[in-house]
Amino acid sequence: MRVAVLGMGRMGRALAERLLARDFTVTVWNRTAGRAGEVTALGAAEAADPAEAARDADAVLLSLAGDEAVREVMARLAGVEGPIFADTSTVSPGTSRALRESAPGGRFVAAPIIGGPAAVVDGQAFTLVGGDRSLVDDLRPVWAEAFAAYRYCGGDPGHAVVFKLLNNYLLMSSVAVLGEVAATGLAAGVDDMLLRDFLLGWPTVPPAAHNRIDDILSGDHRGWFTTRLGAKDVRLAGDVAREAGLDLPIARLVERRYEEAAELGWADADIGAVVELLRGRRPPQGAGE
Repeated sequence: MRVAVLGMGRMGRALAERLLARDFTVTVWNRTAGRAGEVTALGAAEAADPAEAARDADAVLLSLAGDEAVREVMARLAGVEGPIFADTSTVSPGTSRALRESAPGGRFVAAPIIGGPAAVVDGQAFTLVGGDRSLVDDLRPVWAEAFAAYRYCGGDPGHAVVFKLLNNYLLMSSVAVLGEVAATGLAAGVDDMLLRDFLLGWPTVPPAAHNRIDDILSGDHRGWFTTRLGAKDVRLAGDVAREAGLDLPIARLVERRYEEAAELGWADADIGAVVELLRGRRPPQGAGE
């Protein structure tokens, strides 16, 4: 199967690497040149523009930073007939619905990913898929080979995105509170290794937050899910609620905490850096900005 992956951030590179390992024919594109070297060394072809990458593909996977980027790239694909377009990015439900309307032939599904780049490379991530069921079924080789599992969320592609945003809101909230718990324990003088053991063992700590515990306690906050993206995802979750007539005051606080971490200099650091709002520690010079 021929697949184009558009966007060579960490997730896009992980997707391309996973597909190459499963014997897909992969063409990649990135807005900024020089980001695809890792995957071209593994056998991917690199295209000069997204339409070139998509032209002979059976499936086109978008992995981009947000709504504006996804809309802009899809506009550049307007004349490409044939492939099914699947957006793995985390965007607003409205953007996913608009992309279905604008995609050539309406051949669009939303497929946001649950899991980080390392999980994608190892085939341990899963995806939430929304859109026409026949299109979803046509991409079954991608779902089966690239992911541990996939969950069909119905014919409205926006619903797959809603589930992803709710998942990310839970993660962002958990990590923000975990940072406060860890900082409080350390400030009270408890043994840091004992605190670590408790946090890993307590059933009240969500399993999805376990891989942030070491980083929150003593890490350098290198990671892929940045505080800037964390704030964006919580904001989108709040937008979903507001459109449904609900107000989420806790979401506003959580969003603001990640914004403040970014303003402190940790904009490109992992979400565990939210703990630095309590420590007041700044990133090393030239890092996290």
